[in-house]
Amino acid sequence: MKNKFRYLVVLAATILLSNVALRARQNNTAKSAKVFDAVVAADNSGDYTSVQKAIDAAPDNGSKPYLIFVKDGDYNEVIVVPKEKPFIYLIGQDKNKTIIHYKLNVQSQPKEDSKWNQNDWAAWKFSVHNPDAKVYKFPGEVVTINASDFYAENISFINDWGVEKQSGPQALTMSTQADRIAFNNCIFRSFQDTWMTSMKGINDRLYATNCRIEGAVDYFYGGGNAYVEKSTFYNVRSGSVIVAPSHKEGTQWGYVFDHCTIDGNAAAADGKLKMGRPWHERPIVVYLYTVMKIPVDPQGWTDMGAIPAIFADYKSVDAQGNPISTSERKTIFKDRNAQKEGSSKAVLTDEQAAKYTYHNVLSGIDNWNPRSLMKQVAKPSVTRSEKTLTWKAVTGAKGYIVLRNNSVIGFTQVTTYTDSGYINKAMYRIQGVNENGSLGNVSDICR
Repeated sequence: MKNKFRYLVVLAATILLSNVALRARQNNTAKSAKVFDAVVAADNSGDYTSVQKAIDAAPDNGSKPYLIFVKDGDYNEVIVVPKEKPFIYLIGQDKNKTIIHYKLNVQSQPKEDSKWNQNDWAAWKFSVHNPDAKVYKFPGEVVTINASDFYAENISFINDWGVEKQSGPQALTMSTQADRIAFNNCIFRSFQDTWMTSMKGINDRLYATNCRIEGAVDYFYGGGNAYVEKSTFYNVRSGSVIVAPSHKEGTQWGYVFDHCTIDGNAAAADGKLKMGRPWHERPIVVYLYTVMKIPVDPQGWTDMGAIPAIFADYKSVDAQGNPISTSERKTIFKDRNAQKEGSSKAVLTDEQAAKYTYHNVLSGIDNWNPRSLMKQVAKPSVTRSEKTLTWKAVTGAKGYIVLRNNSVIGFTQVTTYTDSGYINKAMYRIQGVNENGSLGNVSDICR
């Protein structure tokens, strides 16, 4: 009788433990699908094949990050993040292989007697103002961000008109029209007016780091406060002009470029390159510790239509690290509307330059700290036993991406993964993901 009782107790315990283990596996399975809220894949291996559809599915008026992972692929679409969808975080797999692009411009209907009639008609076929064009009434840019607290990393944003034609008219790639917008390790390409910064809130904040911004004519322009660091401005023609800001009265910092690089192709390296020109109002631009890999015109700046408040560069160096003289920098500008001239500060003292810090420009009254979004977690140490990969938990990782031969095959919040489609001698790697979806350091290859 006692043996029978012991048997029943053991049996009950075994069943209980089995149920607990089953629930744990079920919970882990549920968790694994929530490393990201949505997965976009051009090859139909995710939740959506369109980035826009994934954004549309995000909740309105969210107050926490909605994480969208975008697998390597070609996404030929126009993207709009509406005002009612804040906290959209777009996480690309690889900036060189995750590409959002479209071919459009804002050409007005050409006139028969136009000097550039032939070019105008070519552009008109892809103009958002042309009733016969595929892009009629589309936004005037490939990507429009109208919501606050947007973040993107590891993505190329391209306007095909600008890149393919290497000419105008305006062919915007990116328009950021809200506060607290950040980019990390992204590429922006066009020719004329690549990126328009906020013209809505005079102190809207924008942060970009480790990015490449490419163009030829006023290709970073607009208003608001932008702090761009460790990024490259790449010029693609002779006489390129990098920025054309319009900062209204009350804008606190304007454009601040810290430890950036000015580079370009052979055509842009003829010494005619300008750092910027004043579009409207009283613009502010400060270049700090810039490496000028190609020559910049000694005057640095040129006229456009306004008189800047500050157009200055501080401790710029050439490709070999030699200091660049600012003695010939332009300080007198013409206001074409008022038909008058005015002066602008072109040189900063050490004390003045020291005020243009990341914290001062971006923190505001809400202590915004976009660098915290992109803190990389360490690379996992992975072992494999037949079809199963195992690794130790990585500090700060909310979950992990599983890669086979550089293709994403799964997501998990636990530290083990069994590949049902196991391929002998395939290259397996694991990549941690922080709480904001930002990708960490990828593990060594495990075969």
